[in-house]
Amino acid sequence: MADSISLKRLVTRLLLVVVAMFAFGFALVPLYDVMCKAFGINGKTAGQYEGEQVVDLSRQVGVQFLSSNAADMVWEFHPKADRLDVHPGAVNEMLFVAYNPTDQVMKAQAIPSISPANVAVYFHKTECFCFTQQTLQPGQRIEMPVRFIVDRDMPRDVKHLTLAYTLFDITARNPPVARTGG
Repeated sequence: MADSISLKRLVTRLLLVVVAMFAFGFALVPLYDVMCKAFGINGKTAGQYEGEQVVDLSRQVGVQFLSSNAADMVWEFHPKADRLDVHPGAVNEMLFVAYNPTDQVMKAQAIPSISPANVAVYFHKTECFCFTQQTLQPGQRIEMPVRFIVDRDMPRDVKHLTLAYTLFDITARNPPVARTGG
């Protein structure tokens, strides 16, 4: 009888652990968003800009550019410059260079991030290589533009922000079609 009661307690506790783990799994996405907001990581950009273009010549904001490759990405990938000083409201452009050193056709996708995260809503990309997947032939090198506007409504105490891209190899998930001559 005692074994039966302790077995029921064990099964009940194990079921509670399973339910708690299941609930925690669902809570991870909102927890991740809260952590990103609290620590200023993984800032997402605001997307397409359709506001009025009035340039604020009274101030400048430093925009730093960073690039990195995901663990399995072998391309060379970097911005043409490390930093631009821009006037809020002005249209700006930075070129990123990608080079496929392999003997295979490869496909990649760039994922952007802005920091500090609370200013991401003031960063508007009007054109970006990150909007589409990039396919490079063996040995091919390309320059990819990102055109952007730092919103003139960005808080005046923000003097610097960072736009970072991570480049992912998506060839296996979405194989490119090899070009044929002719």
